[in-house]
This record gives sequence, C-alpha cells and structure tokens, in this order.
Amino acid sequence: MDQLSGQDAQFLYMESDGNLAHITSISVFDQTTVPGKEVVRFKDIMEHVRSRLHLNSVFRRRLVRVPLELDFPYWVDDEHFDLEYHIRHGRLPDPGDWRQFCIHMARYHARPLDMSRPLWEMYVVEGLDKLDGVPEGSYAIATKIHHAAADGTSLAQFFGSLADIDNKGTPAVPLNSAKLMRSPMPSLLDMGVRAAWHTVRSPIGMIDAVMRSAPNIYQMANSALRMPKKEKYSVPDTRFNGMISPSKMFDAITVDLSQLKLVRLAVPGSTINDVILAICGGGLRHYLTHHGELPNRSLVAWVPINARAGSGGETQSNHVTSMTAPIYTDIGDPIERLQHVMVATQKSKAAKSGVSARVMTDLTRHVPAATQVLASRLVLRTMPTARMCNLFISNVPGPQVPLYMNGAKQVAHYGMAPLANGMGLFIATPSYNGRVSFNVTSTREVIPDNQFFMSCLEKSLSELLQAIKPEKKSKKKVAKKKKAARKKATKKVASKKPRTTRKSRKASGA
Repeated sequence: MDQLSGQDAQFLYMESDGNLAHITSISVFDQTTVPGKEVVRFKDIMEHVRSRLHLNSVFRRRLVRVPLELDFPYWVDDEHFDLEYHIRHGRLPDPGDWRQFCIHMARYHARPLDMSRPLWEMYVVEGLDKLDGVPEGSYAIATKIHHAAADGTSLAQFFGSLADIDNKGTPAVPLNSAKLMRSPMPSLLDMGVRAAWHTVRSPIGMIDAVMRSAPNIYQMANSALRMPKKEKYSVPDTRFNGMISPSKMFDAITVDLSQLKLVRLAVPGSTINDVILAICGGGLRHYLTHHGELPNRSLVAWVPINARAGSGGETQSNHVTSMTAPIYTDIGDPIERLQHVMVATQKSKAAKSGVSARVMTDLTRHVPAATQVLASRLVLRTMPTARMCNLFISNVPGPQVPLYMNGAKQVAHYGMAPLANGMGLFIATPSYNGRVSFNVTSTREVIPDNQFFMSCLEKSLSELLQAIKPEKKSKKKVAKKKKAARKKATKKVASKKPRTTRKSRKASGA
C-alpha cells in the first residue's frame, strides 16, 4: 500500500477555494524543427503521452481518503483511467499576444483539479503566432499537477519521462528503464488497522523525533539568542500579506543565464540563487516605492530547499525543506544588496542545510492526520505565514540542453505556483537551455499592474549589470595605460640610439 507522507498530506489539508495547491508548468514548442516540416496534431501529442505512461506512477494514481480523516490518504491505481479526460485542446483567443496568453494561463491555473482522478492534466494551446520571440505556428502545453503528488525535483522527473533529446524521438529516459509497482486499493479493514497503529505509534515517534532533533533545536535556539540585535530581522506588513482571491494573475520575463553568472562573478562567493534573490529585492523595492508602500525593514522571502539525500530512492512525493531570508529591499545600491544577501544565506544554517525546516518535516511525519486537518484549518484562518515572510521565491534549475516532444523543439518554459492566505506573491525562476524565466503568480487585487511589476524586475537586473560595468571599464583603462606606457618606453629606447651623420659616415669610409 502506497500512503501519502505527512508533508504530502499538508498540501491537501491546506487547500481551499482560494488556496489551490497545484503547480502549472507551461512549455512552448516550435514546430519548424519537426522532420519533414510536418504539423504536430493533437492526436500525435495524445499518443506520445500514452507511450510514456509507464515511466512515472503519477500518471495513473488517484487518491483515496480514509474515513473521518483518521489517517493519511492512499495512492491507488485508477481503474477507470481515461487519458482523453486528462489532455484537452484549445486555442488562444484574439488578439493572441503575450498579454492574452498570460490571462489565458492565469484562468487555467485558477481552476481546481478533479480530486477523484489522477491529480494532473494537460492543456494544449494553439494560436501563439503573435508572441515575441516565438516562431509562428508554435503551440504551448500547460501541465497542471497537484503539489501532493510531486515537488520541484519529482516534477522534473515527471516531465523528463515525456521529453526527447532530439527531434527524431530519442527518449530522455529509456523506455524500458521503469518498473512501476502497482498500488492496489486498501480495504477498510487495512486502513483501520494501519490508522490504529499510527495513532498508537505517533506519540512514540514524536518523542523519538524530538529527542533526535534536540541537539539541533538547542543549537538553533542558542544561536538565535546570541545573534546580534542588528542581524535579527522582523517581517514588515505589505500588500502581499492579506487574504487572496480566486482570481489569479500571471506574467513572466526571460533573461540569459549568462547575465546572472556575470553578476555573480562581481561578488565573489555569491551564487545564482543569491543573484535571483537580489534581483527580486530590487524589483520589489522599485514597485513598492512607486506605490508609496516601501517599508523601512527588508521584505522576507520563503525559499524552498531540496531535501533529497541523493539521486536515487526518493523519486516520488515531496522531500522539501525551506528557509526564510531577507532580500534587502531597504538597500538601494544593487551590489551592496547582493553582498548582504550572500552574507545572510551563508551565515544562516537553514540556508546551508535547512536544519530548522528538516526538524519540522521530521516532526510532521508523526502528527496524526486528524490533528493536521484541524491545524490546517486554524492556519487558514489565522494566516501565520504573514508573520513569517512576505513572498515565495523558488529557484529550480532545469536542463541546460534543448528538449523535444513529437519532433518539436521546446523553446520556452514558464510556471505558476500555489499561493496562500498571508502570502500572495510567488516568484518562480526555473532555468532551461541557458535561459532563466522570472514567473510571477499573484492575484489581480494584489498586483493589478503586472506589466509595471515586471518592468521593475527588469530594471533591477539592469542596475546590477550597470553596476559591474565600471569594473570592466577600469580594467580596460588599466590595460590601455599599460599599453601606452610600453609604447612610450619603446620610443625612449629608440631615441637613445646613436644617430649616424653624413660626416661620420664619410669618416668611416662608408
């Protein structure tokens, strides 16, 4: 029997009409790479997915809840699985530009999944002929997956099972490599026995988890007490910390990964993730300043961390920890902001190993399902996240080589993420084939001027790039000065050579 973990179940229990806990991944494909210049039809996409269903268990499993929520739900094989229900087809309405594309995707993301079926679906969208930088005739595939079924890493594995490494159809994952285990339906007796066992075992497991975590808890508490007052930070109240509505908003910009690497080199020791946090901090500073809402204290971001021990084993479900990090919206200088972000993430033990989040993850494994349900309802009402952070920022590195599907090359990748009451802004930054996209998910009430918000992020990156140019210029100036000095020295040496006059040549018989 395949049962959800406590962390998986949290995404179910925290869901409400306005807080949907699914992820929407959007891939854009160029048909001009298809051999023979053939057109990819909807039935071709359907058959391609059908041929890969055996590579990942997410495709065919559905949820079965335990009566009265006495235990965590189970994954079972869907005996009535219907692929045609999960893959649908549509067209981008006129005028078919980027703005219409974002509106269309936001509406799709705002609709809930059918919880009685496997928790995923695909939406093939044609009519992308007026998107800048996208070849004419391209189409998008928006894939919606519930967070209870997959985290960022297992999502990459899900999409990897559908991807090809060339336009000839060579699978990225060998088709004979998967051996999926069946997930049979548990009987009421089985569920009852296991629920009773978990109820008895929960206090013991909780005590054991606390005892094992006690050194880490003590160390974290001791570090917090000894931390200088100037290094402690509190979460300011912003427009992002209120109740969210079902009306979602989406927008994105794409930049070259090489630009982020260039900025990273300007501050030795910094990472791409630090650069992304600094860009978001600068963008939010510009946006809130424009609206007269910039707080004196820095905004704080909730940053997920992959908690998988290695490449094998934990391939399904969620294995995620997190940290909270200031993004220094109170600092105007872009390089200084990046330096502060780097220092904050390096000093934080949560940034290095996610210790505090790992402790909480370990403890949630032993909290009974009924208790988690009640706790989740309390969380939805009290919005404790508003006192912990202001927004989500998630950086998920993706493949840096081109991928294909049905011979069509994937030319862009975007994504939308779940929101929560008290945290109405999610900035996801997946990378693909040398490009990074800044994807903003929010609501219309929180960010009514999304185009201006995206321009603030672009301005923040531009400021970082401009800030490192003087260093380049100074290096060039030094090189020019050295070159000029060498030329001058060469001329001096040449001028000191004795000149042969006409008289001297005659005297020497020349």
